[in-house]
Amino acid sequence: MAAFINPEDYDASIHKEILDAVTRNDAQIIEICEDRAISEMKGYMSAKFDCEKIFSATGEARHQLVLMMAIDIAIYHLFCIHNPRNISEIRVERYKRAIEWCKQVRSGEVNPQDLPLLEQEVREASAGIQVRSNPKRNNFF
Repeated sequence: MAAFINPEDYDASIHKEILDAVTRNDAQIIEICEDRAISEMKGYMSAKFDCEKIFSATGEARHQLVLMMAIDIAIYHLFCIHNPRNISEIRVERYKRAIEWCKQVRSGEVNPQDLPLLEQEVREASAGIQVRSNPKRNNFF
């Protein structure tokens, strides 16, 4: 899963020096937090979107908005390891915004373009409510 987020992707959200200080230069911690962030996002998005395709994309094929939200969630988890009582307000707000975005994607309020949808049968099977009826009969002579 860690192939979805590259180390260079963090440059737009956090300075490298801060990231190195928080993780103590341990790349494994970053991968663990990335995996947690992606799993958290899959929990919200998997009913409607093909998460295996989304999170297995690499390079320019990655959806930039999904990538940004995943990075925000991963950074929040990294800061929770470092000092959970003194997390900067911006990190908390970006995490809350990312989770709210995931909830809106799940409910259908937000529909990100170019994300691969699951097949119709799979989406219907995972829907909470299904309404079905018998085929319409023709009773005219």
